[in-house]
Amino acid sequence: MTEAACHCGAVRLTAPMPTEVTICNCSICRRSGARWAYYRPEEVRLPPAGSTQPYVWGDRMLAFHRCKSCGCLTHWQSLDGRQRRMALNARMIDGLDWSAVRLRYFDGADTWSYLDRPRPGDPE
Repeated sequence: MTEAACHCGAVRLTAPMPTEVTICNCSICRRSGARWAYYRPEEVRLPPAGSTQPYVWGDRMLAFHRCKSCGCLTHWQSLDGRQRRMALNARMIDGLDWSAVRLRYFDGADTWSYLDRPRPGDPE
């Protein structure tokens, strides 16, 4: 298990050490610089209720959480009830060995697909 914490330490989340992290280019991820480690909600110990401020917009499917004190983007949670995953901002994990983590690139701005996987019809 590892701990992800905001800059001031007020928000702490615990989850298994990630082996894969996604870099997304959607409007919020590009602006925040977040790198996401995905988990099932039951794998993550969340901070106490009220310690973060959620930000929800657009299709209202995700709530992005930031520390109320220092403002660091710490995680997102699904609001639609169908999605059985959430994500921690892996940049909040002190000591993460980035050379041991597989980086995936997701085009959340345009194609809504991973850029490192062949698309249907692409030559292999």
